[in-house]
Amino acid sequence: VQLQASGGGSVQAGGSLRLSCAASGRTFSNYAMAWFRQAPGKERKFVATINWNYGGTAYADSAKGRFTISRDIAKNTVYLQMNSLKPEDTAVYYCAARPVYSAGYDVWGQGTLVTVSS
Repeated sequence: VQLQASGGGSVQAGGSLRLSCAASGRTFSNYAMAWFRQAPGKERKFVATINWNYGGTAYADSAKGRFTISRDIAKNTVYLQMNSLKPEDTAVYYCAARPVYSAGYDVWGQGTLVTVSS
C-alpha cells in the first residue's frame, strides 16, 4: 500500500495550489483519508480529513473556508485544494490513511513541500 503526494510548489500569498494523493495497492473503502502538514521546526498538524465511503469532511480551524478536501474514487486519489494561501501555510504536506474504526493513521505518503511567499 502506497500513498504518493504531489502538487506542491512555490506561490505568492493569495495564490492557490491543488495537492494530490494517489493511492495504490488497495482501495480505501472504510478508510478515512487526511492531510497533515509540518512547518520547519514545528510538529506535524492535522489539516483536513474525508471519509472515503461517504465523503464527509472535517477541517482544522486554520483551513476552514480556504481549503477543500475531496476524493475521486475512480482514480483512487484524494485532493486538497488550497486557496488564499498565506505565508504561514508554508510546510511539508503529508497525506495519510486510517481505518474508520481506528484512531491512528497507519499509511503515510512521502510529503510535498508548499512554500508561500509574502
